[in-house]
Amino acid sequence: MRKVLISGAGIAGTTLAYWLRRHSFAPTVVERAPAPRVGGHAIDIRGTALGVVDRMGVLGRLRELRTDMRGMSFVNGAGKTLVSVTDHTLTGGLTDSDDVEILRDDLTETLASVTQDGVEYVYGDWITGIAQRTDGVRVTFARGEARDFDFVIGADGQHSAVRSLVFGAEERFSHHMDTYLAVFTVPNFLDLDRWQTFHMTPGRLAGLYSARNNTEARGMLGFQSPELDFDRHDLDQQRKLISDRFLGQGWEVPRLLREMGSSELYFDSMTQIRMDRFTEGRVALVGDAGYGPSPLSGQGTSLALVGAYVLAGSLASSPDHRTAFALYEKEMLPFVRLNQALASLNQKKQSRFRQWKQIQSMRALPYLPFRDRMMKAAMRPLTEAANALALKDY
Repeated sequence: MRKVLISGAGIAGTTLAYWLRRHSFAPTVVERAPAPRVGGHAIDIRGTALGVVDRMGVLGRLRELRTDMRGMSFVNGAGKTLVSVTDHTLTGGLTDSDDVEILRDDLTETLASVTQDGVEYVYGDWITGIAQRTDGVRVTFARGEARDFDFVIGADGQHSAVRSLVFGAEERFSHHMDTYLAVFTVPNFLDLDRWQTFHMTPGRLAGLYSARNNTEARGMLGFQSPELDFDRHDLDQQRKLISDRFLGQGWEVPRLLREMGSSELYFDSMTQIRMDRFTEGRVALVGDAGYGPSPLSGQGTSLALVGAYVLAGSLASSPDHRTAFALYEKEMLPFVRLNQALASLNQKKQSRFRQWKQIQSMRALPYLPFRDRMMKAAMRPLTEAANALALKDY
């Protein structure tokens, strides 16, 4: 069996391992974290990606775990409700769609549950060197001994080490979108019932939404900023940076900042990875490592799922990896471009006037004729991009 090293045990890496094993490869997954990562925000599975998880046999389970949001509210600094809506939410879109909004760790745990047999997982280690030969790849690790593989796949996210080692510095491919987002687990101290509540001020968004049948919640703090220099592994530094940005804010922001101090934290920039190709020799990239669209698109998870399926199928369909990688890129590039374009549509500066217009529009929505048609029209770019690729049978 051909041996494939996958860097990253997230959504893209775990899905790829599943499909490679189905196609009789021998996958090894190396993950820098000492154990499967927990926490993270709610993510969405849409369009073509629903077909991928259905073929994996986990769609029913994922629907059971969905956030099942009923709606959302925006409040002012004193906590007074400005507007409430039940037909869509900020994180998941239309509430009556077939899309699946689910917590990130619930998705990765479900994917991992069907990806154990025949897959080697190595936690607490990472790739430090990649030396390609005509017949394989020699890989060195931070802790383990060097090993040989037929292929190496970077599924290691926005800050991919594989991409840096093989394709070049991250700065060549990353496009900062002037926004940062922090997400962390908190108690459901507002007793939200499958509900989201947000407070906007110019350049800032604070939010809280319930999770896991209202037994807990996720706090969100987002702000606009030019690119910042900080240590991605220093959580205390990140917490201070976020707290400084939200100092003096109203609503429940002080409580959120206190809770953030004792919770696991996801914090990063809204950045898009733009590449003209995702393969080099015997190395390929999948998911955020090769074409992260940023959370502003709402399609990062779906691109990861679809990309993993297509990459595994392309490798299985041809004994020549050069032909296989060319098929992968030909299939994915148009799909990636369409979905990355969604982020630009959603990237708007939050002036006071624009925020006022957004609130007034939501207030007026229930009284407008043809409201359902208007909402679906607003969601049409996302729907079309999410369904733009038809899954092949490999």
